[in-house]
Amino acid sequence: MLRMATIGVYGFDVESFLQRLRDAGVGLLLDVRQRRSVRGPEYAWANSTRLQAALADAGIAYEHHLELAPTTELRRLQYAEDDRQGVGRRSRRELAAEYARRYTAEILDSADLAPVVSALSSGGTAALFCVERDPEACHRSLIAQRLADEHRVTIAHLRPE
Repeated sequence: MLRMATIGVYGFDVESFLQRLRDAGVGLLLDVRQRRSVRGPEYAWANSTRLQAALADAGIAYEHHLELAPTTELRRLQYAEDDRQGVGRRSRRELAAEYARRYTAEILDSADLAPVVSALSSGGTAALFCVERDPEACHRSLIAQRLADEHRVTIAHLRPE
């Protein structure tokens, strides 16, 4: 059985983030962010260099999959919808329908997910990683759903306790 988790930054500190990954048996973190940094001092641990060091210390491998990241244009589309709805980026609960449609058409439909599936076939669990707390508010849920639908991957969404 192929297993994949998803996880975001918001709501975690570095210790609880790493513990949540360990508890889920994650051995590989797949970073699907375009910009590998997070604003705010409470999330400085999630900036690429610091995150990779913390993961290495925890024995968790790291890969950046820029090809699965939304473009700047797509992110701006989502931000405009957030503004229209009066929702903060850290409190968004779902993706804009147009963002999801365009991300799927422009990125996901042409993405080669074989390397991700291959990483799972080694028997371990990998985790798709971005910033949003809730997977429904993040493109990682679209990737996870595609993996479930087309590759029979079992998905677990990891959230802060």
